[in-house]
Amino acid sequence: MSELTFEQMLEDSIKTIHAGEVVEGTVIDVKADEIVLNIGYKSDGILTKSEYTNDSSVDLTEAVKVGDTMEVKILKVNDGEGQVALTYKRLAADRGNKRIEEAYNNKEVLKATVSQILAGGLSVVVDEVRIFIPASLVSDSYEKDLTKYAGQEIEFVVTEYNPKRRRYIGDRKQLLVAQKAEAQKALFERIHAGDIVEGTVKNVTDFGAFVDLGGADGLLHISEMSWGRVEHPKKVFKVGQQLTVLVKEINDTKIALSLKFDDANPWKGAEEKYAVGNIVTGKVARMTDFGAFIELEPGIDALLHVSQIAKEHIEKPSDVLKTGDEVTAKVVDFNAEDKKISLSIKAMLAPASTEADDADEVAVDIDAAIAAQSEEE
Repeated sequence: MSELTFEQMLEDSIKTIHAGEVVEGTVIDVKADEIVLNIGYKSDGILTKSEYTNDSSVDLTEAVKVGDTMEVKILKVNDGEGQVALTYKRLAADRGNKRIEEAYNNKEVLKATVSQILAGGLSVVVDEVRIFIPASLVSDSYEKDLTKYAGQEIEFVVTEYNPKRRRYIGDRKQLLVAQKAEAQKALFERIHAGDIVEGTVKNVTDFGAFVDLGGADGLLHISEMSWGRVEHPKKVFKVGQQLTVLVKEINDTKIALSLKFDDANPWKGAEEKYAVGNIVTGKVARMTDFGAFIELEPGIDALLHVSQIAKEHIEKPSDVLKTGDEVTAKVVDFNAEDKKISLSIKAMLAPASTEADDADEVAVDIDAAIAAQSEEE
């Protein structure tokens, strides 16, 4: 029997490999674009970045260190340069497919970092399986710009699993809808009309502000923003602002809110403060053809009818008054039930000898003023 040469013995000691085989290798070098592994073969194995992961943001020099061991799959025994071409992501994907299949069948909630923002949605990678989340399933409301999700960890469920076509679809929307439904149910079990709650301004419109109460939105109508006059909600509130509000009414899923707290109601004690005969001072808030509305304090306006501005005839209030003017007048009528006050400058100017006669004229004017005020409001 002939003796084996050294080369033959070395050749016999090296294992044989074939494409598709799974082998274990030891990292002997890491570069920015590839990993070199000793797989116990006569040639080293080369694992490119594209065959390591689908996530382009991964830094190989951070992910893998010399001396690490890892299982890889043989792609080609000879890549054309005498080296063995390897893949890690395909092996991981094979195993990941089973993971995604289980999640799909069990409706499991998965968590992953958004790796790409695409024209039609988001892309995430779970165990080397790329899952697409369409824009319509990213949120429970329309979002024009998805860039805010870049690098963000999100939760979703797999709603379509088709490994043959490599089609995996995720859905984040249904989770948000379910979470909001639970939060809404808990909120309506907790709050009642008359409660004072905390909220965050979510949106501001011409007619009011929508306040997020943590489960549902409540409407703070412009008429409920202050005891005084609010010119425009956007001049008072901004999105993200924290508010303490009063739950005025709950009707099914609609919540009406208010900032008109009873302890700040300016009409408390107004009957004494603005009793008939008292002399008061205020500013012209707005004018109509039939009179001027005088703000005595925030939340309390009084009507100065055109017939009560002066002893002489005046065609319209704007002939002698303008918005912002300070006016001193006598209270000639106080209606607590309707929260209406009527004033007269003319009554202060009347001579003592004719005051009784003028009182009758003022009473007639006041009736007309109150009717006109009701029509205006």
